[in-house]
Amino acid sequence: MNNTSISTLLIANRGEIARRVIRTARTLGIRTVAVYSAPDARSPHVTDADFAVPIGGATSAESYLVWEKILDAARRTGADAIHPGYGFLSENAEFAEACEAAGIVFVGPSPDSIREMGLKDRAKEWARKADVPVLPDAVITGDDADTWKTAAAEVGFPLLVKAVAGGGGKGMRLVEHPDELVDAVAAARREGANLFGNSTVFLERYLTSSRHIEIQVFGDKHGNAVHLGERECSVQRRHQKVLEEAPSPVITPEVREKMGATAVSLVRELGYLGAGTVEYLFDDTTGGFYFLEMNTRLQVEHPVTEEVTGLDLVALQLRVARGERLGFDQNDVTISGHAIEVRLYAEDPAADYLPTPGDLHHYTHPERTGIRYEDGIATPATISPFYDPMIAKIISHADTRSEAAFALAAALDGTQVHGVRTNRAFLAALLRDPDYLAGATRTNFLDHHPDLLDPPMATAWPVHLAAAIAVSTARRRDTDPMRGHARPGFRPLATRLMTRATWHRAGDEMALQVGYRLGGWSGETDLALTIDGAVHDFTLRDLGTDSVRVHYDGVDYPCTVRTYPDGSVWVNDASSQSGWQPQTRLPDPGDLTAAALGPVNEIPGTVVNIAVEVGDTVTAGQKLAVIEAMKMEHPATAAVDGTVEEIHVLVGQYVDAHTVLITLAAGDPS
Repeated sequence: MNNTSISTLLIANRGEIARRVIRTARTLGIRTVAVYSAPDARSPHVTDADFAVPIGGATSAESYLVWEKILDAARRTGADAIHPGYGFLSENAEFAEACEAAGIVFVGPSPDSIREMGLKDRAKEWARKADVPVLPDAVITGDDADTWKTAAAEVGFPLLVKAVAGGGGKGMRLVEHPDELVDAVAAARREGANLFGNSTVFLERYLTSSRHIEIQVFGDKHGNAVHLGERECSVQRRHQKVLEEAPSPVITPEVREKMGATAVSLVRELGYLGAGTVEYLFDDTTGGFYFLEMNTRLQVEHPVTEEVTGLDLVALQLRVARGERLGFDQNDVTISGHAIEVRLYAEDPAADYLPTPGDLHHYTHPERTGIRYEDGIATPATISPFYDPMIAKIISHADTRSEAAFALAAALDGTQVHGVRTNRAFLAALLRDPDYLAGATRTNFLDHHPDLLDPPMATAWPVHLAAAIAVSTARRRDTDPMRGHARPGFRPLATRLMTRATWHRAGDEMALQVGYRLGGWSGETDLALTIDGAVHDFTLRDLGTDSVRVHYDGVDYPCTVRTYPDGSVWVNDASSQSGWQPQTRLPDPGDLTAAALGPVNEIPGTVVNIAVEVGDTVTAGQKLAVIEAMKMEHPATAAVDGTVEEIHVLVGQYVDAHTVLITLAAGDPS
């Protein structure tokens, strides 16, 4: 069998995975081509590549999902191969066929494999053929709710409603009681149609005490098939992975061998080519495992497998795409140490993981042995509402699981992300949680650990507020021609001169009195803050225009402080980060007006459902509309009891952030 040459590779993706593929291609001497939408024109994957082609549009539906534009970019640049990354077109059989028809190598499996594994009901049929254990299920057809309920009773509760073409936690709903079934089917169908162009759903038994275990597999054109061990991805929110690790803390060598053998059996049954992942649910109570799905692409979490095996999975993909043999067999695969990956997102875990698009002013991280960063952005940048809000993947590799966890948590502590809220503190708290360290990582882990979503700062927050105020004052004085000669914090009288201000942090406002006082020796300044009536005294050392050493309650806290044009002030020390915003003393009248009118969408998105009509009476907490943004649905609910007076939006309409959706007349609906 003759090998195929790959000299120029187009990456049909964006962000960190595009950069990842470009990096390996360069080491192999392959030229690279990036494509980019309008919002991504200055993204780092564009400048990383040897060539770049604009494909227009803002949304993925206008750019990265339009395979005709991708093929045109390949033609323009002479690309003889396309790597789809993950997401977007990576599991689109039609696109893979179009590549073949154009004489371009698709770096992935055959269109038939993608098609068969892309529909979860069909994938389960293949799993049965390969003697892979499966859970009870039933495909839902038609619109007869009674038929749905009969099928659900046969599957058993609790169950999941899943879009057959879904993935990444999309098009999926947990149903614990029969009366939840109809709404869940409707929502999953809607997501399946909107996100995947297929509204068909099926029901599957839900295991209440399970782990998400997946096996990395590879196949080549010569009939060789191997697995590279397992990854555990049980820590999830909304059925989307938060943390991934290899190996699993509970899978024994015997179970690994069994799971790996069934995964390889499926690869052989399919005649599968390239990288794939066979996903399982592992029942903690019985030790049984059951087929979940097969992803016919590279996974987001592939770096943890690379770290413990020493293999470059992108290089392997390119090798088998050229027609080469894998070059090793199962006995050559060894696992060394432990690797953990977390996904750093622009989102607010305490607000039900609400995405937080906006300006990202600053992003840096410490370079440490055993820590790997897969960055998708370079600052200054904008977290776009049009795409997934992942900023980076951070991976740790160490001899033991606990060492990897603590090293990764420390790396997160040292990572500075200014401008938008992120899940940084949540991830660090998760990695240090005793139950996580004990390996108690079932798929409901976060449901039982809600305290992790909004962890307290390791450093007392008044320290950061003192640093923010002191350095902001020092910076203003440094640029003041009248008082630039004075030491920051100087007042003409050695008395406590108080000023009043309001500062805002993490959704809270606090009234302050701020006073500077000359310290006891040169280079020191005393600062007193009265916060909601309580007095906090600090000594400021080495006070400058970008840093200060805050002495508080017997401890020195070296803090760095950055301010930005939007007025925000961000503070970091060795263990904590906080963002601050000086506020006007009176609230914005527009905010009060919006609150009175009714629900306001938090982020830009598309209206996909309106659940009420004018004249309806509603109760506080009732769902009124649904906005789809960043590949997730966000319900807009009534804040108070009332009556629907006016609906301002239509299904399918794109709305900017802070748009009033529905006008309510507040009052007792009775």
